[in-house]
Amino acid sequence: MFSHLRQLDKPLVAAVAALALYGLATLYSAGQTEVPTFVAGIWQRQLVWLGLGVIVAWLTFRTSPRMVEWATPFVYGIAVFLLLLTLFIGTGAGTAAGTKSWLTIAGHRFGQPTELAKLAVIFMLARWLAGLREPPATLRELIPPFAIAGIPCFLVIQQPDLGSAIVFVAILFCMLFWAGTKPSLLLLAASPVIGLVLAFSTVAWGLWIAILAALLLWWRPYLWEGLAVMTANVVMGVVALPFWNRLAPYQQNRLLAFLNPDVDPRATGWHVIQSKVAVGSGGLLGKGFTEGTQKRLAFLPAQHTDFIFSVVGEELGFLGVLVALSLFGLLLFVLLRIARKATDPFSSLCVFGIGGLFFIHIVENVGMTINLMPITGIPLPFFSYGGSFLLACSIGVGIALRVAWESRQSGYAELGQ
Repeated sequence: MFSHLRQLDKPLVAAVAALALYGLATLYSAGQTEVPTFVAGIWQRQLVWLGLGVIVAWLTFRTSPRMVEWATPFVYGIAVFLLLLTLFIGTGAGTAAGTKSWLTIAGHRFGQPTELAKLAVIFMLARWLAGLREPPATLRELIPPFAIAGIPCFLVIQQPDLGSAIVFVAILFCMLFWAGTKPSLLLLAASPVIGLVLAFSTVAWGLWIAILAALLLWWRPYLWEGLAVMTANVVMGVVALPFWNRLAPYQQNRLLAFLNPDVDPRATGWHVIQSKVAVGSGGLLGKGFTEGTQKRLAFLPAQHTDFIFSVVGEELGFLGVLVALSLFGLLLFVLLRIARKATDPFSSLCVFGIGGLFFIHIVENVGMTINLMPITGIPLPFFSYGGSFLLACSIGVGIALRVAWESRQSGYAELGQ
């Protein structure tokens, strides 16, 4: 056991440990308000989850990637089943009270199946892509991986949880890129989504269609692929308004607040405005640990989950934000290094997918605190309170540690020869 501990990837362990301690301290500070609430003691529960996370990471580290690859179809099937079950007996919680993201039985919440589904999609995509002789080169060859990520994504949208649905899409494109899919093909595959977003502006949508037509003439895909891509983009322009009407009211309000928070400053725009005030008031060195006024006076909403990064900005200032982002950057860099040195395609794709999962969560969460991204309720890894996501992160870290360990053992074997 101790020999295994000595051979763990030290930069990865250091980055994760530093982020976990930083997050725990920030969570403690988030509970220090003028009027005590349940958040005051929430850091103690997070400490328990961190302990469980260490155990889960160690058990995962002791599991061979070959075993993970063998069990992947079963894990994926269980995740899809739990997502289906959540639509019937699921409930909301906290800032997501209007969703069905929590699996609830007899009045007790047992966790969020969405977090398990994110890992299951990573494993399933890694298994599929690793089994290919060549990376996908046509839109037809992208159908299986799109179905793998699309089924859980569709079920999550029904909850509705638009933020997690975006994570599934981001994971898909990250792993396709790492598998060797050409960026031009990925752009064609993503073009209908781009067309849907731009369809709310007639000028922007028309300009996009013209650019897309020029790209199709330049890249010259198969005729049926070019026609399918162009048709899909035109259809997106037609269904944009019905799609908007099908969004839940809170999702519409969040998107509107993202475009202009001052439209409804006392309701939908409140979160973004208060978050920007908190981060902006921190200055270079911040107001001091536990001394953030926006947080202490309860102006900052969801300071222990969605907007915990705003606490960092207000109390520790630009320097504290820089330290946090540097630690996240170190984590992503180490994961990229491990993925590059992995001994087999499945392990490499798994680690890169886990890195993609962390990356999109960081970008979405930090971006929404300063109004660069719409509010999606996405937690910040190792900072936001919550057991389900923390355990999912722990599993991801455990897998990365195992892959790094096997790469090192393979290197020792080569040197011995």
